[in-house]
Amino acid sequence: MKRNLLIILIITSGVFGAEQIRPSEDQETDVVRKEGESVTLKCSYDSSSDYVSLYWYRQFPNRALQYLLYRGARSWSSSNTADRRFESTATRISTELSTREVRLEDTALYYCALQAGAQ
Repeated sequence: MKRNLLIILIITSGVFGAEQIRPSEDQETDVVRKEGESVTLKCSYDSSSDYVSLYWYRQFPNRALQYLLYRGARSWSSSNTADRRFESTATRISTELSTREVRLEDTALYYCALQAGAQ
């Protein structure tokens, strides 16, 4: 039985010089899903570097940030995931975080972050 609503908010991190990351234009900042449904969060980014690292974190109320995953983009293609239920894809201009079966305990603030390396 699917019960309860899940509210996920997406917040962005990172505006440093020419580097910036933000929710994609088609991304709602309040995302509501029922347990068991899939969800995808999207961020767009700008960087002058070919060495881009994209990170996803979440924060539960009154708790510290929790690392979810890292995804290399452009010239870096490595990845690391702390929670295997979450997956990420990346292009030269965007990144997505997705999970197929969201749980009530996934209710949190979700952050995308950008780190650009020197060329």
